[in-house]
Amino acid sequence: MSILEFVFRWLHVFMGIIWIGHLYFFNFVNIQLQGKMDDPTKKLVNPQLMPRALWWFRWGAMVTFLSGLILFAMIYMYTPEVGWGANMIMKGADGLTDRTRWIMWGMTFGSIMWFNVWFVIWPAQKKLLGGTAGDAAPALRTRAATASRINTYLSAPMLVGMLGAGHAGMPFSYGALLTAALLGLAMIKAAYVHSTFVGQKV
Repeated sequence: MSILEFVFRWLHVFMGIIWIGHLYFFNFVNIQLQGKMDDPTKKLVNPQLMPRALWWFRWGAMVTFLSGLILFAMIYMYTPEVGWGANMIMKGADGLTDRTRWIMWGMTFGSIMWFNVWFVIWPAQKKLLGGTAGDAAPALRTRAATASRINTYLSAPMLVGMLGAGHAGMPFSYGALLTAALLGLAMIKAAYVHSTFVGQKV
């Protein structure tokens, strides 16, 4: 189980880097790039760029999501030589442990992000790239962009939940969760602001 846990942890982190890396590319690089290109350039560049980027984006999300669920089951729902069921990492004498509560909030944010990728962003982009959006194209662009921005903001508190669970040893409280979320949101907002100026100066 320890070897399997390592394999799935590696896969989870590796695919998570691909997923969130593309999320940040879309929000901190591509939005600004699209605003600078004229229509003929977009028609030349986007058919080559977007299908490739969206493939890695959506499948990065899927593998991260599934490997995360498997990892959660292995770490929190299995006891060696006993079997499956909530173990001591998941539950203590007073109920769910701090580690479990952190990871479950991280999983909640991550699950919302995964849902947005597969059931909001990708269906909209599929119609837009396939030329089947018609008059709904502006609404689809807005829907996809909104979901992508939500995911970008959720990514920071999601990572706090994931890392806080096993590495920081932080006691869980809703005040700590709110503080971590607000700090994360502030960092993402700063990245958005900074992204508007990047490229204007070298």
